[in-house]
Formats: sequence, structure tokens, C-alpha cells
Amino acid sequence: MSKVFSALSVSVDGYITGREPSHGRGLGDGGVLFNWYGDGDTPSKSFEGFRLSAESASVFDELASSVGAIVCGRNTYDDSGWSAGGKPHPTAPLVVLSHRPAPASWPAQTFVSTGIEEAIAVARKQADGKDVGLQGGGVVTEALKAGLVDELVLHQVPVLLGGGRPYFQALPGHIGLELVKVVPAPGVTHIHYRVVR
Repeated sequence: MSKVFSALSVSVDGYITGREPSHGRGLGDGGVLFNWYGDGDTPSKSFEGFRLSAESASVFDELASSVGAIVCGRNTYDDSGWSAGGKPHPTAPLVVLSHRPAPASWPAQTFVSTGIEEAIAVARKQADGKDVGLQGGGVVTEALKAGLVDELVLHQVPVLLGGGRPYFQALPGHIGLELVKVVPAPGVTHIHYRVVR
């Protein structure tokens, strides 16, 4: 059975972007969260141009190769500039959860407006037995509320951003996590949790 998971770079104070993310400036002033994508000597097997440390490449490529589809929210979609046909993964289709109308042309995405359950169901079909990745704090939070997340990976970067978009928004109660593994690497620590149900 495929998993639903989120694996995002995050500051120590919990932000996945810096301040004032906007269209074409999806990271706000938080670009430092992704320095580990290019500060190593090991080429990624999944993402052309990424050169990671050996430790990070092992974690990153294992996760990236498991992804069959990705679900993101509209803010992440708009701010990342994917309306031009881009997407966060080189081979996985993108499902966008949005209550706003789809852009006039969206050649590489599927839009869903009926809720997180339907968005993940559509992504599971497109994933063809592989895992579904979640992008964006709002989508991750809604999927956690619905009990649909199996695993969380925090690529924690040793920086305090002091503002931006948080990884997690308000939840209705506690959600237990079981630590799977921790992989320290230059410039980032990869912390892998299983969601306890």
C-alpha cells in the first residue's frame, strides 16, 4: 500500500518559507532552507543539477524515488510559479487543492476543489501504486486533520527565520509521532517520523 507523506525543509523555528513569499518568490527570504540541495559533491539520482552531501543524497533520493504524485495547495502552486507548467518533481504528476478557479491553462496539473480527501484520492490514482507527497503547510495540516498522513520528514536546517509560512498550522489536538530515524548531514538534519494512529 502506498504511503502519504510530507518531506519539507524547515527552519528550527518551524518555517518552510521565509517572510513575504509571493508569486515567483516562493521561498520569501528563506532560500537558506535549500542550500543543502547544492552544497555537496554527490549528484542526486532523481533531480538533475542537485549536488548534495553523501548523507543527504541517500535520504533525498530514497524519498524522491518513492513519489508517484504530489498534492500541493494553491498558495504553494502560485508562489512557486508552477502555473507555467512546472512542478516540484521531475516525473510525478501534480494535484492542486484549490477553492479558487484554475488558471486558463494548466498543462501539467490536476485541480481539485472538493477537499483534501478527494485531492489525495486523485493523487493515489495518478501515483500508480507509488507514494503520495504533500507540499505546503496548509495541505499537510488538512491531511493530518483528516488522518491521511502516514509519515513526516523534517529536513531541519540550523537557522531561525523568525517569520514566514509555518510547516504546521493549528490542529484540533495532539498527534503522536514515532521516530523512525535521524540522519545528520552537513547543513541539515533529516528527521523521519511515523504518524501514530
